[in-house]
Amino acid sequence: MLAGVSTHARPRERALALRQATAAAGRLAAALSDQAPAVAGEGLPAQSVSQSFFRVREEELSDQQAALHGVLVIHRALEDLCDAPLSGGDLALEMAGMRQAVLDLTGATAGTDRDLDPPVAGPEPGAGASLEEVWSARWLIGHQVHVLFNVCAAVAVADAAGHLRNGDSDAALLKLADATVYVRGFPAAMTHASTIPADYYMAAIRHTMAPPSVDIPLSGRQHRGYKLFRAAMRDLLSVVPDTYERLAARAPELAEARGDLLEADIVDGERHVTLAYSLVHLDRSIAQRPEGPDNAVAELRLMRHRRAAQYAPLIRFGDHYVADAVAGLRHA
Repeated sequence: MLAGVSTHARPRERALALRQATAAAGRLAAALSDQAPAVAGEGLPAQSVSQSFFRVREEELSDQQAALHGVLVIHRALEDLCDAPLSGGDLALEMAGMRQAVLDLTGATAGTDRDLDPPVAGPEPGAGASLEEVWSARWLIGHQVHVLFNVCAAVAVADAAGHLRNGDSDAALLKLADATVYVRGFPAAMTHASTIPADYYMAAIRHTMAPPSVDIPLSGRQHRGYKLFRAAMRDLLSVVPDTYERLAARAPELAEARGDLLEADIVDGERHVTLAYSLVHLDRSIAQRPEGPDNAVAELRLMRHRRAAQYAPLIRFGDHYVADAVAGLRHA
């Protein structure tokens, strides 16, 4: 099992903990691959330009194969995190998402004997690779973790909605809590991907995600895992559409659990705005149409506002100022 990395750890302790987590993930991947080898993903057709670029594929997998591929993504990410200058808060959120993914994919439970494995020193990170190669790989690795979290969150939210339909609120609460761990990990994984110099991103990476390097510009709309998550969220809110006050009156734990998930979803949108600004400043998105009025940051901010307006009546501390403004614009 992956242990957490304390946000208060000293740099040397943090590095050792990350190397131990990397070694543990490597052992788990080896154990899973002994049961059946990984599927050769590069031999599968990509269903979008985005899948091809980020080296993501879709395929029906057995439970063992799904666990193996998920752990392989986590193992690569942990190797990179040994070097990546990710903040302690984001590191904790990404690690929490990874740990939850291991639990969900392997069917393990927290507190198993794997937590007691003795410390094992992993390889020193970054050996033999140039900084440019590390940065380019990190851009892909962080996005692959984001895809993993998207799919796991979509499953957890869909399961929660199913339990609510069947009247099993206790099981739904557990799944909502799991989903919230993943959604809190969304911006952490994206920040992990973006812990590269902005000038390197602009000079070496950004142009590879737009024509003529690819047929069409890459966009978040192409990420099927994220589409699955958004569809699951819509379904959940169709099952529990009540305002926060009404839901809290009849099911307070459910109101809080749903609110935690929706707050995490809003924060993900907010952090996407600031993350884009740190990389591209006020430039236009590569996926925007030339006649569009806004730049990348403005479009992302608008998406955040729409989400916050939708969720305002559903959470305890809703953004009613934005909700009122969006309602006024719609009426106008």
